[in-house]
Amino acid sequence: MDRQEQIEILVDHYQNPRHRHAMDDPDVTMPGGNPGCGDVITVYLKPGEDGKSIAELSWEGDGCTISQAAASILMEMVHDEQWSLDDVLEHDYTTMIEVLGKEAVQMRPKCATLALGTLKAAVRKLQRDELRRQHGMNPDGTPIDADPEHDSEFGIVVGEKAYDEQLPEGVSREH
Repeated sequence: MDRQEQIEILVDHYQNPRHRHAMDDPDVTMPGGNPGCGDVITVYLKPGEDGKSIAELSWEGDGCTISQAAASILMEMVHDEQWSLDDVLEHDYTTMIEVLGKEAVQMRPKCATLALGTLKAAVRKLQRDELRRQHGMNPDGTPIDADPEHDSEFGIVVGEKAYDEQLPEGVSREH
């Protein structure tokens, strides 16, 4: 493919973006930006029931032709090739440079890789949140539910009680 064909593909994706829309109730909403160029991308991700596949993926954004076309091309690749969450993490930034055409984007690598970097961050957040859920934590790190019987079975004290349990009898935390 020559440089002119690569540019025509970029312009087509910029003018007719694929999978560009907000998603109702995504599991992860991940914003990303390229301050040097003013590009912004927001990725919406919902995993499949198996926790490994991608059930839904879309994006919104504003910015230069390369950043917006790269986001459209990436989303099309993920959908058409049925990438898994692991596939997203395995691709590095050279993937986007090669797909978009080195000659066409060599002077703007941050614009070309913004969407992939943002999608990778969304997948990492999804995996981190799932790990926290498996360990009884909300995505913000707070306990999902206090379960005194379960906690006492393992000798675990959570929340404010943890501070109180450490104090000698008759001593209060409040001064």
